[in-house]
Amino acid sequence: MYHLEEIGEKAVLAKYALQTLSTDKKDQALNAVANAILARKQEILQANEKDWEIGENNGMNPGLLDRLKLSEERIEAMAEGLVQITKLQDPVGEIMDSFERPNGLLITKLRVPLGVIGIIYESRPNVTADAFGLCFKTGNAVILKGGKDAIHSNMAITAIIRETLDEEGINQDAVQLITDTDREVTNAFMKMDQYVDVLIPRGGAGLIRAVVENSTIPVIETGTGNCHIYIDEDADILKVIPIVMNAKTQRVGVCNACESLVIHENAAKKVLPSLGMALREKGVEIRGDKLVKSLIIGCVEATEEDYGTEYLDSIISIKTVPSIEKAIAHINRYSTGHSEAIITENKENARMFLKGVDSACVYVNASTRFTDGFEFGFGAEIGISTQKLHARGPMGLKELTTYKYEIVGKGQIRS
Repeated sequence: MYHLEEIGEKAVLAKYALQTLSTDKKDQALNAVANAILARKQEILQANEKDWEIGENNGMNPGLLDRLKLSEERIEAMAEGLVQITKLQDPVGEIMDSFERPNGLLITKLRVPLGVIGIIYESRPNVTADAFGLCFKTGNAVILKGGKDAIHSNMAITAIIRETLDEEGINQDAVQLITDTDREVTNAFMKMDQYVDVLIPRGGAGLIRAVVENSTIPVIETGTGNCHIYIDEDADILKVIPIVMNAKTQRVGVCNACESLVIHENAAKKVLPSLGMALREKGVEIRGDKLVKSLIIGCVEATEEDYGTEYLDSIISIKTVPSIEKAIAHINRYSTGHSEAIITENKENARMFLKGVDSACVYVNASTRFTDGFEFGFGAEIGISTQKLHARGPMGLKELTTYKYEIVGKGQIRS
């Protein structure tokens, strides 16, 4: 099927070559790729225009179209992400621990690349450059499997990266793109555990579930974001609308957008009429409980399913609660473990929320849109991990490494 075996074999050879590169050499190549992306941005834009037109003609929802769309500004941000990675400390080779045993053995624990990383993603061509940059800096080869929606964009970006690596004297198989968009090829890719060390899905709930259920490769779950904001009874009303509007409407199709609003009953009458008006002016459909419906004109009654839905669209659910304890319980029940926020001036409630909410990122008086590797100072990100083993939250360089032990002796044998 396709030529997956060949891709896997090339990736394994590339990973060993990458592990010998110095930090300076890696940074030099990343800067060269960034410059090439800027110099050839028109090629990328032309390829992206094909994808966008196909998506629009196929009725792709506006949030996903926004994810798919590249502009000069977004391409410049893509290049800047690579430049930022060069300014970050290379974690490979970092000594995490070192100690001597009573028998004289010197044991050192140090950070090393994971090896070959596979990434399956949807509709976001910027992931192609981000994933390459982070994997390359950490000495990992990467195999990319983007969705058919962005295939022309992904091919253009990957071609530029590979050509630039070759010019830099580096094995261009450090990054490979699977260009066959057939679902059977994707399923076969998930079974390539003899070549791929870790698989990372980036996309909607359906994609992530399919990868987790079908992969024989260890998986790091990322992305699904039913993110909540809780408006406490002690919230500063002047902070509420700016935070909620930013979290919900700045970009509706991203995983760190607010999908669910929870509000204390005592704050509802003060906040919801004006907040509802602001949301409706931005074209957001509001689905709420009976109290919310009585306070917001045009509100639709929410179902149980609404409270657990990542819309990736101009829709928000709103639930009123009688206490912060009920708010935390509601969030922990329906959250996907991504990002949640509380708006409050009550320090005790803020601490209770921070401790009680079981998500990767928990905020006080700030938008959930900050859950992002670039915003956290990690450079670009490989994804937002919503699980707890190995990595959690925005995944930067260190999250793409593992460790090994080096043991130096003087002829010791075990008795």
